[in-house]
Amino acid sequence: MAKIDDGGAAFPVPYGNSAYGMSLRDYFAGKALSGQLSFSPHDSFDKYHQPDEVAAACYRFADAMLAARKKES
Repeated sequence: MAKIDDGGAAFPVPYGNSAYGMSLRDYFAGKALSGQLSFSPHDSFDKYHQPDEVAAACYRFADAMLAARKKES
């Protein structure tokens, strides 16, 4: 299985010769999730969307964002 490009640290905190923190992929997925949850009324959201499907979709958006960043540079 190929390693997933996580985009590196979203908000890097220096530690020795590296950085740690939330990955850019997780940050993008969280932003996509926020948009998904604000778009659909919360009371009907669970009736039509399964959380694992929404989470997977958010990571697909995050992966697309990371791919777009590579094309821009």
